[in-house]
Amino acid sequence: MRAFAALLFALSIGAFAQSPQRGGELPAPLPLFPPDHWWNADISRAPADPNSAAFMAYVGVSRGMHPDFGGDSGDPSAPIYGLPYIVVSGSQPLVPVTFEYDDESDYAAPGRPPGYPIPEEAKTQQKWIEGGLAGNDPDAEGDRHMLIVDRDHRILYEVYALHWTGSRWEAGSGAAFALDSNARRPEGWTSADAAGLAILPGLIRYDEVYGPDPIRHAFRVTVRRTNGYVFPASHRAGDTAGALPMGARLRLKASVDLSRFAPPVRKIFEAMKTYGLLVADNGTDLYVTGTYDPRWDNDVLNPAFAALKGSDFEVIQLGWQPSGGGRRRSVRH
Repeated sequence: MRAFAALLFALSIGAFAQSPQRGGELPAPLPLFPPDHWWNADISRAPADPNSAAFMAYVGVSRGMHPDFGGDSGDPSAPIYGLPYIVVSGSQPLVPVTFEYDDESDYAAPGRPPGYPIPEEAKTQQKWIEGGLAGNDPDAEGDRHMLIVDRDHRILYEVYALHWTGSRWEAGSGAAFALDSNARRPEGWTSADAAGLAILPGLIRYDEVYGPDPIRHAFRVTVRRTNGYVFPASHRAGDTAGALPMGARLRLKASVDLSRFAPPVRKIFEAMKTYGLLVADNGTDLYVTGTYDPRWDNDVLNPAFAALKGSDFEVIQLGWQPSGGGRRRSVRH
């Protein structure tokens, strides 16, 4: 009897490990992508751009920063804050997706059959897609990102504007990234994000903020308008004179005193000094993106982020690349 019970327990654990997990354990090593990837580059010694002050004046020197993440919202039209992410096994079935921007989207990941490992549950259940509404909800609006990590094949799949029609998955655009590669999107191509960058490696995650180690990557940030793009971005979404380009990097000035902040928030802000923020999409100025996680406390996060102003940041040299790494050929999948 004990052997039978042990077998059932082992089978149940195995089934759980194979099932899609929202906010599951990401595959090591972390941070995601190689150490010399642009999301993971130390920019603390990178030169400031000659037009840094003008760029930040356009954003707004008195503009406060905001954490674009959190837990459950209580709003039935948008039940969650932040972006959920999903971890799946290599056996997760791949399903076809029809893309609006089909000439700039990946239909298959490198070395894998066509399709995306979208969980069946996402069709009818909430909290698998950005905003929180189910894939088949007719009222679902907004960016509707879905971020999926195939932990066994080490591939990141991301889609934008995802909906289930009742017969097929449709999305605006989609991209697949090999986690062991520094390959950029082809020039002029979007991804699931306007700049053509991966999203998940730039999110603030609860496990790293409250974990024992420092955060070792840059964060995704939005601004209201942009003007072209620079490395590492590959795609433009605006041409407003005076605005920052997609791919621009902001850095929290080394002189900003962080001693007034609680240790977890201080860890986030220290990363902004060392790794900075990458402009990845048009949105609200100085909104920094993080994961959906019900453990976040926005009563702590909101005032702390708001205490940082545009004047506390500088723009590093546009198109700056880490020496000895980060420059990789563009690939088509």
